[in-house]
Amino acid sequence: MKKQWMILSLSLLMLTGCIQQSIPEYRAVQPLPKAHPKAPAPQTPPKIVHTLKEVEDTNFSPEYMYPETAVKKPAKTQQASTAQMTVQMSRDECIGMIGQEKFDRYTQMLGSESGAIKRCIMLKSMR
Repeated sequence: MKKQWMILSLSLLMLTGCIQQSIPEYRAVQPLPKAHPKAPAPQTPPKIVHTLKEVEDTNFSPEYMYPETAVKKPAKTQQASTAQMTVQMSRDECIGMIGQEKFDRYTQMLGSESGAIKRCIMLKSMR
């Protein structure tokens, strides 16, 4: 008996959900007033009708597209190149300039004492 009442109540609940309820009345949307009173000018066709030209791609010339210009490369300053050649430094001078600890570190980083001496020459030329 309980099953019958439960089935009956559930079916009534489902049917009440299917009953058509009152639908609100449809109102058309009013357009908003324009901010500017002037209307835009109507589109007019162009006065001149242009025709496209045929293009031939057989006249491509790499010399025209990629000309070789004679650009002079800036000459290296002679002072910098001669300073590196003329500056000679011994191991003792380098150690006296940067210290034994840094000399050993540069020797280890650069692989040889000549690399550390070159580093000292560079540091000396920067001063």
